[in-house]
Amino acid sequence: MIAAMPRPRKPFLHRERNRHGQHVWYVRKGRGPRFRLRSEFGSEAFNAEYEAALQGKLAQRGQAVAGTLTWLWNAYHKSDGWKALAPATRRQRENIMLGVLKLAGETPFGAIRSEDIVAGLDRRADTPSAARNFLDTMRGLYQWAKARGHVRSDPTAGVKPPKRRRNSGFTPWTREDVAAYQAKWPLGTPQRVWLDVMLYTGLRRGDAAMIGNRHVTEDGVISIDTEKTGTPVIVPMLTVLQRTLLAGPRGRETWIVGMGGRAFVKEAFGNMFSEAARAAGVAKSAHGVRKIAATIAAENGATEAELDAIFGWTGGRMSHIYTKQANRARLAAQAVEKLKSIPAPLDKVRASAQNVFANQPPAKTMVGEAEVKSANNYNYMHKGEG
Repeated sequence: MIAAMPRPRKPFLHRERNRHGQHVWYVRKGRGPRFRLRSEFGSEAFNAEYEAALQGKLAQRGQAVAGTLTWLWNAYHKSDGWKALAPATRRQRENIMLGVLKLAGETPFGAIRSEDIVAGLDRRADTPSAARNFLDTMRGLYQWAKARGHVRSDPTAGVKPPKRRRNSGFTPWTREDVAAYQAKWPLGTPQRVWLDVMLYTGLRRGDAAMIGNRHVTEDGVISIDTEKTGTPVIVPMLTVLQRTLLAGPRGRETWIVGMGGRAFVKEAFGNMFSEAARAAGVAKSAHGVRKIAATIAAENGATEAELDAIFGWTGGRMSHIYTKQANRARLAAQAVEKLKSIPAPLDKVRASAQNVFANQPPAKTMVGEAEVKSANNYNYMHKGEG
């Protein structure tokens, strides 16, 4: 009986024994790269890997398959366009793409359509800010891909971001909140430094966590490029902040430090600050401190350009919100005086006997007269206000 002839081995297919004594299969053309085949020899998956390796499209461990969304993201990640983004923006978009690639990383990037982008927005409908950040991330990726010739069309083109909700975002602090916090955490405590650095510079928590003596010029001017946008912020060192810093404690590299004298990353600082605020009876976050600082500046007459310079904003949108609110309050205070010109009605007053609603005694004075006199005679300095 003639033994069966062994099947000829596929071209460029090599079998080797690794250091563990196991046989492994590779595909290699001449002196080109080696591609490890990991599926069972002779199986359909093995043959598919073999064909992909011949075309140079087989992803090795830790590598993305060419043509997939993961491959496109990795390529964009190495581009100058990516490197030009602010560090905070890069971190945010990396976190967003972790979820996107987990769901669709093996999808051919050319197969992504505007319907897929809209579906991603719909999944984030409960958090409009997250939806906008998702759209910004995908738009940046595909605008770069189109400019480099990887795709003919941008699936994010024409997709509108969700409307902003009609609220003020993070709850702003009030003057009463600031007073309560400062009463709980007096000068000489690290918690006091945390608040005062944010309050008297207007910096975001990330910038506040890393600012230090190196950001102050010989003339006492604070100068820092903001983490989020890279916009430079240049503000004078206020006397009240200098007093807080002299009382300390503060670090060598950063003014804001923890109980052990170590600097914070912004997320940890935000958590610790919220705890300190709650201990003072203020259930608000660090984000709201920036809002009260902007509100006070606007109410004291700061223009939109001045607010942009202080808080590192661009475009005038954010500064317009605060100047509009301040101007509205100012105009209302001026306009209410004009109500005095409205003539009082000359209706006949009811007889005393008729004024018995709810068994009240007949009034001998004008309604509100006592309250007006009381208010005029009240000295707010008795309460320490002013």
